Amino acid sequence: MAKESEQPRRKLTEIREDNLQQILDAAEDMFAEQGFRGTTVASIAEAVGLPKANVLYYFKTKEGLYKAVINRLLTIWMENMNEMTADMHPKDALRSYISTKVNQARENPNASRIFAADILHGAHFLRAPLEAELKDQFDRTCDVFRSWMDKKWIDQANPEHLMFMLWSTTQAYADHGLQMGILMKKECLDDEDYAQGIELLTQIILKGCGVE
Repeated sequence: MAKESEQPRRKLTEIREDNLQQILDAAEDMFAEQGFRGTTVASIAEAVGLPKANVLYYFKTKEGLYKAVINRLLTIWMENMNEMTADMHPKDALRSYISTKVNQARENPNASRIFAADILHGAHFLRAPLEAELKDQFDRTCDVFRSWMDKKWIDQANPEHLMFMLWSTTQAYADHGLQMGILMKKECLDDEDYAQGIELLTQIILKGCGVE
């Protein structure tokens, strides 16, 4: 009997998770294209084929949905940063981080554009997570860089600015991807462009950090 009752519960959980991801994906696209003010909960609900009440059941308000989209991106970014550890050689750690971030910018540019737009408007929604979760992970990653310096795996440098450089160079492929394509007379960057970009960024950053 218990096993029979577990089955519908599991199905309900799967349906809920599917709905959440579909809503977040649609919201991400709309917020990136139309901004926070130009997007409505009704339009997001229509895009995923759910009643507006269902969307509000999961996220309560449009602001709550916007924050959820941003938090999903921040979680991914923090996981990427957390993969760089003190016992991992920077040659491998930085190469992996750069490749991962550029590919994420390619596959999911909208989330990064929402992040950039909120920063440009004073970090109204981002300020709280920036000052809390992201700041904690930022400090831990800077400590990893310091440990690499202590081991003489990389040259002495300001760890905070190294992290800023990693962020800005990799996110450029999301925030300025359209501009890059226009300047290269392409509809969009192709596999070779991304591969060359990753390799060049990796070479410059490793060389700049004195990694052998």
